[in-house]
Amino acid sequence: MTARSRIQTPAAPAAIGPYSQAVLVGDTLYCSGQIPLDPSTMELVSGTIADETERVCQNLAAVLEAGGMDFSHVVSCNVYLSDMAHFAEMNGVYDRYFGASLPARATVAVAGLPKSVRVEIACVAVR
Repeated sequence: MTARSRIQTPAAPAAIGPYSQAVLVGDTLYCSGQIPLDPSTMELVSGTIADETERVCQNLAAVLEAGGMDFSHVVSCNVYLSDMAHFAEMNGVYDRYFGASLPARATVAVAGLPKSVRVEIACVAVR
């Protein structure tokens, strides 16, 4: 059986439920969905969808770093939006972080997200 490690960092928001920020199995890092929570205050970032997506990506960057990786290691993302009308604005920020590596991606609109946020992103990275 491949070794499994729980990844946790104070540079990203603490889990708000019974899950890990990420789990490392072998060379694969499974990052839980991040929402626009400021890790220092655990308060939601307010503003535009771009502002929220920026915080989400900063949170993912912290989790990836804690797992010994960065955005260049990301192979797959799931993006959840409260409304597809936010797609273009979210995508502009997303491209700055993930554009060079072009991971596979699914983007869907959902009925609701934790804490009623407008964006959540989860990813898988491989060393």
